[in-house]
Amino acid sequence: MDTTAAAGTDTDTDTADARRRQELRTFLRGRRARVTPAEAGLPDGGRRRTPGLRREEVAVLAGVGASWYQWLEQGRDITVSPQVLDAVARVLRLTGAERRHLYALAGLNPPPRRDAEDAEGTEPGPGGVAPGLQRLIDAWMPFPAHITDPYWNTIAFNEAARIVLGHGRPGASPNCLIAFFTDPFYRARTVSWEANAPRLVAQYRAASSARPGDEGFAEVIRETAARSEEFAALWARGDVQDGGQLLKEMDHPQAGALLFETTQLQVPARPDLSVMLYNPCPDTGTAAKLERLTSPEGRRGGMYPVAG
Repeated sequence: MDTTAAAGTDTDTDTADARRRQELRTFLRGRRARVTPAEAGLPDGGRRRTPGLRREEVAVLAGVGASWYQWLEQGRDITVSPQVLDAVARVLRLTGAERRHLYALAGLNPPPRRDAEDAEGTEPGPGGVAPGLQRLIDAWMPFPAHITDPYWNTIAFNEAARIVLGHGRPGASPNCLIAFFTDPFYRARTVSWEANAPRLVAQYRAASSARPGDEGFAEVIRETAARSEEFAALWARGDVQDGGQLLKEMDHPQAGALLFETTQLQVPARPDLSVMLYNPCPDTGTAAKLERLTSPEGRRGGMYPVAG
């Protein structure tokens, strides 16, 4: 064996890795600097020594640890997943080309190009999705609606979803599966929790089986199982069920019982995204209650306290 040649190959690889990590540092810092707090949905907070978001703010908005994000931006040799990179890309408002570039710099295979994502006029807005999709769920008001990525991370929601479901609440996981099983706020409001838990797990298995080997799904499953024995037991059953309508009953501290039919819709131009619409069940008074909750008077009442 030519040990000299082998040593030269190792040196070339180390040099390429060092260049990639340096470019990752430069790329993330530059993209972070161009996103203002207002664009990210944060209060301005007065003058800043440096432009853009702070590292800690990116970490909170992406749902990752502050130390982990710091290591990522420093180009350290850490484990990354598509799910986490997509969350960072959403916060930094990356275009499709920039998102694929981030994957490559992080050492992952870039996702396929999505023509709709890269087309003119479809760059992500302040909520991380194209403005037209945000307008779509805003038009569903006063009923809740939100948009999720393939791993069920909520990337956009309307005001009714914030008030009723607690989306965007500080400290809440943006992942719907993790929040369903670990968030006491959500569980306290969900009367139909026990009935829907097995269906939700079966639907997540169906979604993950459509993308075998995808580390993003595996990471969500590992985290949820580690934090919830109930999820681990349901996952071990191996049930599979296609997504569709669910009946959900919520107990809101101000409005009382709210009953919904939830429908998951695919976006033809963005097959990686799903729109979840909450439609009030007829003859339950839910629609009228939502009108009051989302009115200026209702919003001033404070929507985050947990009942009981």
